[in-house]
Amino acid sequence: MKYQVVRNYQYDYLGQSYASVYPNLHRYPATMLPQIGIDILREFKISKGTLLDPYCGSGSSFASGLECGLKEMEGYDINPLAVLISKVKFTKISIPEIIETRLIFRNDLYEFLKDESNIKKLQRPSVTNIEFWFSQEVIGNLSAIKYFIDGIKNESIRDFFFIPFSETVRECSYTRNSEFKLYRMKSEDILNFNPDVIGVFFKKLEDTIYLYTNFYFPRLAAATVKVYVSAFRPQNKLFDVVLTSPPYGDSRTTVAYGQFSTFSNEWFGIKNARKIDQMLMGGGKSGYIISEGLIADYVTQIAKIDYKRALDVSAFYKDLKYSIQKVAESVNRRGKVIYVVGNRTVKQVLLPTDQFIAEKFEENGFKHLITYERAISNKVMPSKNSPTNKCGKTMNTMLYEYIVVCENVK
Repeated sequence: MKYQVVRNYQYDYLGQSYASVYPNLHRYPATMLPQIGIDILREFKISKGTLLDPYCGSGSSFASGLECGLKEMEGYDINPLAVLISKVKFTKISIPEIIETRLIFRNDLYEFLKDESNIKKLQRPSVTNIEFWFSQEVIGNLSAIKYFIDGIKNESIRDFFFIPFSETVRECSYTRNSEFKLYRMKSEDILNFNPDVIGVFFKKLEDTIYLYTNFYFPRLAAATVKVYVSAFRPQNKLFDVVLTSPPYGDSRTTVAYGQFSTFSNEWFGIKNARKIDQMLMGGGKSGYIISEGLIADYVTQIAKIDYKRALDVSAFYKDLKYSIQKVAESVNRRGKVIYVVGNRTVKQVLLPTDQFIAEKFEENGFKHLITYERAISNKVMPSKNSPTNKCGKTMNTMLYEYIVVCENVK
C-alpha cells in the first residue's frame, strides 16, 4: 500500500535556519527546524495537552511546543550531550544567580591559574588518545575550567556552564570543526594552532547567557520539560501528541551523533562515550534480512549488491519498528504522532522510511492522515556521501524530508 504524500512548499522554509526562530545554545547534528513543528502543530490545532519526543536530540520539538502553548513535555535520548543541551534550554534558571556564579567563577579560576603548579595537581580526564587530540596546554586549561564547573553546587547552573565548556572542548581540539565526525587537522595546521582556551570559554559563556536570557527564559514561565538519558519505554503515562525527528539510519553511516559528542561526553566523565553510536537505533547487528512489510523488497535489492549492508539496514528498521510499537502504546485515543524523517539512499536504493513509519503506526491501531514532502535546504548534515568508497565518486544523500502524521483511532 502506498500512503499519500503531498508536496508542500510551505514547509520548505527557504532562506531560514534553526536560528530564525530559536538560536541554538550548542551545535548538534541534523537538528529539526522548530518552524516545522510550530506550523504542523498549528495546522492540526494542537495547543494543549502533553507532548512526547522519544528521540529528542537538542530539543527542537520542545521549542515548537512552547511556541504553540504546550505546557507539559517529556523527552528521551541515549546521548548525554543531547540531553544536557535540551535540559539547559528548557529549565528555568535564575539569571541573576547565573551572573553571580560567573563572577565568582571567573575570579576563582584566574586566581587558580596564577600559580602554574596548580594545573599539574589536577586529575587528567579519561579521554581516549587525549594527546593526539589536544595539546598539553589545552588539556591543562580545560581541566582547570572543568574543576571549577564541578564545584558549582547548583546542578542547573552547573549544567548551564557545561554548555560553553562542551563547545570550547571541541573548538580547542585538533578536530576539523567543519565536520561532525572526528577528523584531525593537517600537521601544518596544528603547528599554527594555539587557542586561547580561557578566552574561548568565557566568550561562549557570554553568548550562552545572552541567548538563554533573550530567547529561552522568557518562554519558560508556565512550561515543564523533563528530559532523560535513556531509550524511551512506556511509563504508564499517555501523551496527546508525539513530535519527533528520529534518526534517518544507523549513526555509523548517516549522522554520527555519538562521534560528534565523543569529546564532550568523555570530558564529562561518561564511561561509554565511544559506544553511543552502537547503542543508538540500528547500531546493533541483525542476523537476518528483514522480510516483512513494504520495506522488505528494498532491503532485498540492497542484499543482492551487498549482503552485509542489507543486514545493517535491517537492524535499523527492526529497531525503528520496535520503537514505534512502544510509542504507539503511549498515545491517547485521538492523539497525533508527527514524525519528521528523511529517506536515505543505500547502494543506490532509495529507502521509503516515511512509508515504513506510516505502515507501522497503522499496524498499531493508528490511521495515516497525511505525509508532506518538503525540500531540505537548511539542515546541517552531510549532503553527499560516497556509497562506493571510491575517491571523488559521491551521490546526494537526501534532498527531501517527510512529515508523517498519524492519529490513534484504536
